[in-house]
Amino acid sequence: MEEENNSTVSEFIFGGLATDLEIKLFFFAIFLAVYGATVLGNLLIVGIVAYEPLLHTPMYFLLGNLSFLDFCYSSITAPKMLLGFLLRTNTITYEGCISQIFFFHFIGGIKIFLLIIMAYDRYVAIFHPLRYMTIMNGTLCIGLLCASWVGGFVHSIVQVGIIIQLPFCGPNMLDNFYCDVPQVVKLSCTNTFVVELLMVSNSGLVTLMCFIVLLISYSILLAKLRAGSATEWSKAISTCVSHITVVTLIFGPCIYIYLRPFRTFSMDKAVSVLYTVITPVLNPFIYTLRNNDFKMALAKLMRKKPKLTP
Repeated sequence: MEEENNSTVSEFIFGGLATDLEIKLFFFAIFLAVYGATVLGNLLIVGIVAYEPLLHTPMYFLLGNLSFLDFCYSSITAPKMLLGFLLRTNTITYEGCISQIFFFHFIGGIKIFLLIIMAYDRYVAIFHPLRYMTIMNGTLCIGLLCASWVGGFVHSIVQVGIIIQLPFCGPNMLDNFYCDVPQVVKLSCTNTFVVELLMVSNSGLVTLMCFIVLLISYSILLAKLRAGSATEWSKAISTCVSHITVVTLIFGPCIYIYLRPFRTFSMDKAVSVLYTVITPVLNPFIYTLRNNDFKMALAKLMRKKPKLTP
């Protein structure tokens, strides 16, 4: 019987970020600290948003979900990368590689759709402040969040559905520290022009269009804010600039990776580190930890002492 997927490759080998042992140990220490900060920072935000009634608003509900997604996103790639620094050869099974691609694009797709929802949330807050809580009610927020999860699943399953049809006959060296579509597709022992075109359409063009829509949306919001008072302008501009910064950090690397032919460039690994490891740890500081309401909630939580029973 012909082997499933006509594939003789049962595992892939990661090229990683370094080969020298000392450099690998140095990277291990640095990225372990970054991953630890990512986990602690994002889970802290999720916990405080869930615990503190002051933050039970649509904006913080969405920010809490973004932090949870950042924690998941980083956890898809970082543990395997950290393990690779300690091993002579870092490998992953074919099934594990496909699973990593699925969850990587699943969570990434949800994040992209969530950022669009967050832009809509800011639009309602600025253009319809008196009806904000009525429009952005709990039912709508949960419905939009569920829609983003469905969108992320559809985006990811399309990628995986195409990849599992490809034959892999060797070589099996991935020039990266995690499995992603461009590197895996390049290893297929068949002509991948049509596959690359489909992947660019599904990831690159969709990401670019979403990015343009978000930039236009925030430009309209900033134009609207200029007509308000100085106090409103200062507060809202801080929020919008934070959103734009995170949007750029997320969308910029994605556009670079997916909106081009699947060829290797010198900056690829650096860009991959930026949006898989660095961006998830920056989001809490950019979005939430510098926010006054969140600072008050955190200070309130830290001041609370357990009651002593007689």
